[in-house]
Amino acid sequence: MKNNIFKFVFFLMISSTMMANASLPNIFGDNMVLQRNAEVKIWGWGNPKEEIKLVSSWNNQEYKVVANNQAQWELKIKTPEAGGPYTITIKGYNEVVLKNILIGEVWVCSGQSNMEMSASWGIDNGDEEVKNATNPNIRFFTVPKLTATTPQNNLLGNWVESNPETMKYFSAVGYFFGKRLQEDLKNVPIGLISSNWGGTPAEIWMPEEVVANDPLLAENAKKLNEQEYGPRQPGRAYNAMIYPLAGFKIAGTIWYQGESNVGSTIYDKTLSALITSWRKVWQDDFPFYFVQIAPYKTGSNNFSNVEVRDAQRKVLKEVPNTGMVVISDVSDVKEIHPKDKKTVGIRLANLALENTYKTNTHLVNSPLYKGIKIEKNKAVISFDYADGLYFKDKKEQQFEIAGTDDVFYPAEAEIKNNEVVLVSKKVNAPAKVRFAWGNTIQSNLFNKANLPASCFITE
Repeated sequence: MKNNIFKFVFFLMISSTMMANASLPNIFGDNMVLQRNAEVKIWGWGNPKEEIKLVSSWNNQEYKVVANNQAQWELKIKTPEAGGPYTITIKGYNEVVLKNILIGEVWVCSGQSNMEMSASWGIDNGDEEVKNATNPNIRFFTVPKLTATTPQNNLLGNWVESNPETMKYFSAVGYFFGKRLQEDLKNVPIGLISSNWGGTPAEIWMPEEVVANDPLLAENAKKLNEQEYGPRQPGRAYNAMIYPLAGFKIAGTIWYQGESNVGSTIYDKTLSALITSWRKVWQDDFPFYFVQIAPYKTGSNNFSNVEVRDAQRKVLKEVPNTGMVVISDVSDVKEIHPKDKKTVGIRLANLALENTYKTNTHLVNSPLYKGIKIEKNKAVISFDYADGLYFKDKKEQQFEIAGTDDVFYPAEAEIKNNEVVLVSKKVNAPAKVRFAWGNTIQSNLFNKANLPASCFITE
């Protein structure tokens, strides 16, 4: 009995000591990267009414705040131009020193297995890439797979430097994206936060109420199948794997997901709602660049995959400050996990370098459907990013034309002035056009940057 009382008193002492200590969420730690030239929010816990002082070593400025009656505190600090390593010292009743901090560019890398896929899964040229992965100016934070029914205020994990051991198990797309950014931005430190879960639909990555309050999304979410390797209930990964990061200042997000939403006819609405919800919780309209899923054979419905790809294309018009990379040329259509992750990461980085950093003036976008003109029995298709349009195979058979009856026939295609002119003997009065319209069709139309055109169907 006496022993139990002693244990209980000891437990209370330990608990009160823990409560009294100023502490931080795990996203703030040694080796982290903070966004450069920004007002960065840092937050944590302490005793109610405990004064917290923070000192940043890059300017030795002291910031002060008092923890509120919920034992929470929050500060905004100014970060300098890229550099480091620095320290941040936080003093309450105790002292916490965060070491080896870099100031640079921070990106969230999220999605399902194609974003999660690391060199350890077997990627093209993986052994060589792993061997050369030592770079103390690239830092990784991997969010573990967790679910929660309500938004969480912390998550497990820690920041590490890129080396053969850490890079081997980190998102390969994320790593190649960060590496390309760093090369072009002249060695600015890059922080990459990987929050991924293979086999998951987009609905689990946004707040549950966003899905519940939208009749279209709610109805669609009911059709999601139970998965043996991941959750399907709206909000579950968002609560545990995204919400705890919200507020940590980032440059933007890269996203590679969609295979688990194949079969959905409203994926554009789903992804648009996700992007909007993340920007809202971060209170920041950061850039959101995503990968159009690759063509591959899925089930018996010949159009379930291409419909998702076309929906991804529509998001570009529906949501500002977004970009999409088309990767129909990098994979074997038998493979749901393209092994060429370097091309994907580099194409995403090129989008960011042009749109976010303004350092790249080259053509970085694939040809995207712009408009249709009907001229007698011909349909003329115009594209954005159409400089130097060409067909990779001389015999072009990926365009189809339909009249008002919606019956599609193969069309003869010819490129004139970076537009595609279509005609079919079976359609005298064209009304609709579709291109590369099938689950396994890899685009045959490219621009001068050798980027493949996205599939599309005219409305």
